[in-house]
Amino acid sequence: MASTEVERHTGVDVEDVPSAEWGWSTENYRFYQIGGLLAAGFLLLMTHGNHTGHVEDWFMIGFAAVLVGFVVRSFYVRRNRDTR
Repeated sequence: MASTEVERHTGVDVEDVPSAEWGWSTENYRFYQIGGLLAAGFLLLMTHGNHTGHVEDWFMIGFAAVLVGFVVRSFYVRRNRDTR
């Protein structure tokens, strides 16, 4: 009698990577995207502080913008790559 369980093929051999049985063998891009947005938010929160000069603020805003740009690019590339 045939089994009713579905075998999922991830392209990773369980013999080579034992954690592939639990689905831990691929990168989680959503985790990286959320982490990038949290880091950008933290940089923007650091603009509120006890410093008198605003040069630091511009650098933190710039780095946060670069991080958000990388996250948007990652989301856009990953979304369009899967639809081809």
